[in-house]
Amino acid sequence: MYKILIVEDDDTISSIMEEKLNKWGYEVSIIPDFNDVISNYTSFKPHLVLMDINLPYYDGFYWCAKIRQISNIPIIFISSRDTDGDKIRAISQGGDDYVEKPFSMDLLIAKVQAVLRRAYSYSDQTLNVLQYRDMILNLERLQVFYNENEIELTPNECKILSMLIRNHGKVVTRSRLMRALWDDESFVDDNTLTVNVNRLRKKLDTIGLEGYIKTIKGEGYRLI
Repeated sequence: MYKILIVEDDDTISSIMEEKLNKWGYEVSIIPDFNDVISNYTSFKPHLVLMDINLPYYDGFYWCAKIRQISNIPIIFISSRDTDGDKIRAISQGGDDYVEKPFSMDLLIAKVQAVLRRAYSYSDQTLNVLQYRDMILNLERLQVFYNENEIELTPNECKILSMLIRNHGKVVTRSRLMRALWDDESFVDDNTLTVNVNRLRKKLDTIGLEGYIKTIKGEGYRLI
């Protein structure tokens, strides 16, 4: 079980995050003493930290730097501060991702799973998400997240996108996609795959992912 430490001084927000993370099977601890985050960190030994920036005594940047002195554990910043400067500072000082308040809990869970997957095990099937650049695909909920936007996919659209992500940099042939979607592609009209891909493209367009799926004439598709 992955352990997550929440460093957030808003009791309502931290409680909501704790409840949601518990439902997803994570063990959660909320910092009780903002004057000594490191002691709580070392005693709990988390796999990931959710870090607010505006905190009592010292800010999240300070505690991120302190943690980085002893560990490369993933840290996701969560803050209402939305300037590019804050985001750049968060990442440059050791943060792995940045989530703006207010945020969707589904988006937060997807980012948590993606960061844990990158940090610990790409083969861990409990982390049911895939990530390509800034796009996150939640395989269980059939959702795509990009920045603060999200869309829902059909099962076939999800299968297509997951295959493209898993094979990014390579062309996925039409026949391979058809075998993945249907047991025997010989009984499926070739146009059916085209329709599914086009629908997926249109959905990705709505959240700012225009042109992410490239057609390779006579072969298949790949992500740009």
